[in-house]
Amino acid sequence: MARSEEYMIQVEDLVAKYGDRTVLDEISFNVRRGETFVILGGSGCGKSTLLRNLVGLMRPHAGRILIDGQDFTAMSDEERTVMRRRMGMCFQSSALFNSMTVGDNVALPLREHTKLEESTIEIMTKIKLELVGLSGFESFMPSELSGGMKKRAGLARAMAMDPAIIFYDEPSAGLDPIVASGLDALIRKMQNTFNLTSVVVTHEMASVNLIADTVCMLHKGRIVAMGPPQELTASQHPFVRQFFERRPEEEGATDAQAYLRSLTGEI
Repeated sequence: MARSEEYMIQVEDLVAKYGDRTVLDEISFNVRRGETFVILGGSGCGKSTLLRNLVGLMRPHAGRILIDGQDFTAMSDEERTVMRRRMGMCFQSSALFNSMTVGDNVALPLREHTKLEESTIEIMTKIKLELVGLSGFESFMPSELSGGMKKRAGLARAMAMDPAIIFYDEPSAGLDPIVASGLDALIRKMQNTFNLTSVVVTHEMASVNLIADTVCMLHKGRIVAMGPPQELTASQHPFVRQFFERRPEEEGATDAQAYLRSLTGEI
């Protein structure tokens, strides 16, 4: 896979293992600058392991990850820490500190990683909260926010350092459809306004068509389909059809398993 200025992230033949168990098997893909790249798949398919590799919380067994043309996997721990400051992370649980106000949660990365004056940090915190529709909530505690508001506060914190890339881990999980669609619209707004590169890990089909430029579908640690949402919707791949049609394993397992066996040369 050649390096290219077109891509913010390049994943080359990535292999991840837990002990002797292979979780990701020679995964390769590119993420263009400014696009929303969705990693889709069911439970246990390797989505979370892939995300941990992309943000540098794990080192792969083989292969490499290029971030903005730099080999992220070959960096020292110190170099990876510096690179991660160019990344924002939105956690499934929001991961707000309950003992801190919303404003202090958002300001935390600026206080930890910059030498900005406190007055400047306060202004930037207000700006980030306004971006996500939480203007005036600086003094609230996380326990006073709804689930959707906590997700927005988490996004404001992820935006605090003006990252080039934002990673989202199941952003719509636990939200009702109306609140989830509002969060999806916010993800798209952040991408369009700041030309962010966004990587979204999800199993929520409703979100995919709203936010995705490219969808990468994982199944049992392998990429089984990749392309724009409309291409996957029309795919004839057995597992993709089973996933999109929400058919249970008993109904669709035979064809999908046969297809996967054919990929490895098994009879």
